Amino acid sequence: MTVALPIAALLLGLALGFGGAHIRRRRARRLPAVARTRQILLPFTVTTLSRRALEAAIRLALAEQAVLMPAFLATVPLTLPLDSALPRQSGVGMPLLEAIEQRAAAEGVRVDARVQSGRTYRHALARLLERERFDRVIVAATESSGTGLSGSDLLWLLAHTDAEVMILRPAPGDTRTVSGRHLGGHF
Repeated sequence: MTVALPIAALLLGLALGFGGAHIRRRRARRLPAVARTRQILLPFTVTTLSRRALEAAIRLALAEQAVLMPAFLATVPLTLPLDSALPRQSGVGMPLLEAIEQRAAAEGVRVDARVQSGRTYRHALARLLERERFDRVIVAATESSGTGLSGSDLLWLLAHTDAEVMILRPAPGDTRTVSGRHLGGHF
């Protein structure tokens, strides 16, 4: 009698379609495929960033429901190990990174910020692109040489990434920028 009751319950369950393997197969067919979250990289190297480039990155992130990944690219001198702390550069880049995060969050955009070091800006960008996959890279072109990614760095980026690359240069009279200088505080 004690064996007959569990066997009867098992047979009834199988008859009604509650078999374990049957349930797993049926549920697996109904579950929607999990879409990978799109990621938009916004690398920068200086204390200011074109407001147009940031606005474009935020608009695209909103439209695509993507994560905006601002990345401060820092250079490490050859005399130091590549993983050295860079307090002076952090003092320059972190306030802008914080300002970008605050602006994007205010618009409802998810943000996942990065700091990437390298021997040059191109090397830092290459290291970042090796480790992570991005759907788009939005770069703010600068007019002054020595600040930001150079023209040859931008050509390298176009040739060495699988992501869509957008290089934005504001109109000559458009000098609006985003700066982290007003934040002060614990940086």
